[in-house]
Amino acid sequence: MTDPTPAVEIRNLVKDFKTSFRRQMLRAVDDVSIRIMPGEVYGLIGPNGSGKSTTMKALLGLVAPTAGTCAIFGKDSLKVDSRNDVGFLPENPYFYKHLSGAETLRFYGKLCGLRGKLLENRVSELLALVDLESARDRRIGGYSKGMLQRIGLAQALIQEPRLVILDEPTAGVDPIGSRQIRDLIMKLRERGITVFLCSHLLEQVQEVCDHVGIIFRGRMVKEGRLEDLIAIEDQTEIILKDASPELISQITALVGSSAGTSIIRTGKPRTTLERLFLRETTKGDDR
Repeated sequence: MTDPTPAVEIRNLVKDFKTSFRRQMLRAVDDVSIRIMPGEVYGLIGPNGSGKSTTMKALLGLVAPTAGTCAIFGKDSLKVDSRNDVGFLPENPYFYKHLSGAETLRFYGKLCGLRGKLLENRVSELLALVDLESARDRRIGGYSKGMLQRIGLAQALIQEPRLVILDEPTAGVDPIGSRQIRDLIMKLRERGITVFLCSHLLEQVQEVCDHVGIIFRGRMVKEGRLEDLIAIEDQTEIILKDASPELISQITALVGSSAGTSIIRTGKPRTTLERLFLRETTKGDDR
């Protein structure tokens, strides 16, 4: 049985931009490859100017690659029909401030071809999903930053996409709003929706992502399953239940023969995504 078609497949992506200085070329993305399977939550992290947004724009077909290819569910991302199954939330979404939350979703729903009862049901469903039912008739101009991000996520979901792309979804949001957005991402995963997000808030990425890529100076410096990336390879931990201090001091010799003590888990101790990120992006200037 063959693997299903990847939700996202970026192969050897290169993107160069002309600069005003002697018309030299600036390489924003350098040979980046990403593969995201349906239902996964993938986090792309990196410092400002590392190529995160350019990679997302190339995937969305907003910029043409200098080299390499991008595909969404097997379709070339430069073709318009590749975006039929995609919802996108930019870092700083703009909405018409005179419209209410419900009117905003109706506007985007109509752009996607929804009408009548189907549209109204979808609007109500999404307002409930993002916990904005009580603010459905309030003007967008009176929304907080967290509320704007949530209504933005709702509009990204209006046409029931299979892939949602989020650019810094919690930027400028207070801790409560940030928690609500993380919970929404978890709900999307439960529904089988693929999520591709970029963020500089590493703790949040660690909470919600299955796979992570670290991009630095346009190049992918680390990529893989989150649990594998944060494992400390040269160490092993043993967790014991009801172990005495004496047993702990002699653990290597006694654990196999000590009655009443059980090993709860063995494996690699974990570092944090933040430590991994700093390690990979401060190795030096030899990249």
